[in-house]
Amino acid sequence: MTCNSRKPERQFWQYVRSYLTVYLPRIRCLSPKTSESYRQSIAAYCTFLKETCQTEFSTISFSHFDRTTVVEFLQWLRRRNCRSTTCNLRLSAIKSFLKYCADEDLRLYSVYLEIKSVPMMKVPKPTIKYLSEQAMKAILAQASGKTTNAARDGMLLIMLYDTGCRVQELVDLKVGDLHLAVADPFVIVTGKGNKPRSIPLMDKTVSHLRNYIDRFYPNEVSVNSAPLFYSIHRGNPRSLSTDAVSVILKTCGERAAKTCPDVHDRVTPHLIRHTRAMHLYRAGMPLSYVAEFLGHASITTTEIYATASTDMLRNALETADPDIADEVPSWKNEETLRRLCGL
Repeated sequence: MTCNSRKPERQFWQYVRSYLTVYLPRIRCLSPKTSESYRQSIAAYCTFLKETCQTEFSTISFSHFDRTTVVEFLQWLRRRNCRSTTCNLRLSAIKSFLKYCADEDLRLYSVYLEIKSVPMMKVPKPTIKYLSEQAMKAILAQASGKTTNAARDGMLLIMLYDTGCRVQELVDLKVGDLHLAVADPFVIVTGKGNKPRSIPLMDKTVSHLRNYIDRFYPNEVSVNSAPLFYSIHRGNPRSLSTDAVSVILKTCGERAAKTCPDVHDRVTPHLIRHTRAMHLYRAGMPLSYVAEFLGHASITTTEIYATASTDMLRNALETADPDIADEVPSWKNEETLRRLCGL
């Protein structure tokens, strides 16, 4: 392992500070959670250097970044029971940081190129879990009721499925994000990196939303900035937390499992998102449209849904050759048998 202890030629920590506090949030406009992930990756590498090279944080420089050391860093992560996806995330963050440094100082470009050549770990293609239409209906039915919380939870589940949004996007929704009075109603969802996208709303969902607004905001003159889904805290409405939504899904899932065997053991907000995406894909929506609907930056992310179920394969085969069952097999045709036998 390369453990060079000479003083840094450049102020390594100044680059770290400007990368995390200026470049990521202000130039690339990444969300705080994404920026925090990059910070954790750099911190993990520095911790690795301290534990394996006895290198104090104050002495870390770009001389500590070479192919051999970075590969050993990945092995160090694996020994700490980190999954391959986590290791790849840490490696990507380090490459991004060094690319930024190289753009700032050309003398560091050789460092970036050496680390850029470190390959990502192979990750098995994930199997997408999703709910059948019957299971989804069973879950939606669990939130029905006359109580205030039941009405809120029912609308929450409808919106979560109909929009396919992330749970954080759901709890961030404001009443003003809804546009129900236009010819084609839609909702504006703010996704990762503060990127907004418009999602059309189905007629039944619009009807439910109008009833919901009338019930939860009956006397408000201006409610555009009010949270769409809330709980009362000290007399004031406060947006639901993502944990609260997860609890609602878990409870409804457990109840639905008692009447519908298709319901999974663990129902989560992201499972509902996967379910909506798969239902749209199976209904014939192109992957490029599904990617835009979900707010994916790249269609490569959406390709995980491009898996054919058994009924999709059966329908495709029947469409390709629908009359095959009516044809007489050649080995049962007497004239063909005579010709094959030379008679």
